[in-house]
Amino acid sequence: MSASDLIVNVSEADFEQKVLLFSQQLPVIVDFWAEWCSPCKALDPILERLTIDAQGSIRLAKLNVDENQNLTVRYGVHNIPAIKAFRDGKVVSEFVGIQPESRIREFIRAVIPDPSDLIIEKGNSMLNMSQWKSAESAFKEVLKTSPNHARALLGLAKAYIFQNKYSDALAVLNAFPASKEYNAALNLLFLVNTIIQVENNPNLSDDPLEAAYNRAIRLIIKGNFPAAMDGLLEIIRENKHFHNGEPRLILIALFDLLGEEHELTQQYRQELATLLF
Repeated sequence: MSASDLIVNVSEADFEQKVLLFSQQLPVIVDFWAEWCSPCKALDPILERLTIDAQGSIRLAKLNVDENQNLTVRYGVHNIPAIKAFRDGKVVSEFVGIQPESRIREFIRAVIPDPSDLIIEKGNSMLNMSQWKSAESAFKEVLKTSPNHARALLGLAKAYIFQNKYSDALAVLNAFPASKEYNAALNLLFLVNTIIQVENNPNLSDDPLEAAYNRAIRLIIKGNFPAAMDGLLEIIRENKHFHNGEPRLILIALFDLLGEEHELTQQYRQELATLLF
């Protein structure tokens, strides 16, 4: 990709094509500037140099605010220079005013996709298609070079759980790093420990709720999530405090396992909320 492709002037006529659509391929840094703006002129060569240094990882788009007032209003630009980074057609990061070159470099580095993102996306797609072994391989590929990558570790733990490889899942979840995925990992850890406990200690209690709880866990092991969720909800209807609220915790763990976009998560999360509140 030539420098003329990496550094472009944009207007309201071609903003959608050169910025919004293009940002689905590469991040686009939009520089809102004006001829009369001295800080803009100081910032401009820094942005150009860093764009070239990025070696085709980003595009720099320059937009004159005086000539494109509709876009200026649309994106809430009140002071310039205003720098906004676009990915997938949306603003993902921004700053206003002149900044030290080191901070601008960090800003650009933060919006460039990590090469592992695509592999993790592939792994998550494999999970959604029930291709557990392929998902496991994808996440392991990321972990070869980034052994503490939290998203990859969480995906790997899910792949193990779906394949009933509970000891492998425990090894991942027990050593999970501090991250925004940590709470989901804790929920999955509780799920796996409960499954192992039920597998190793068959409960022959005459208590109907106890029997229903064990049956729900065994349905999870078999991969029959709708029936398991129905059973857990029925227990909550009968006794919200059964086993100190464990049926609710198992449901939440199943939501984390399946993902927020899964139809079962959306359906049963609503039903759980209705029961609890």
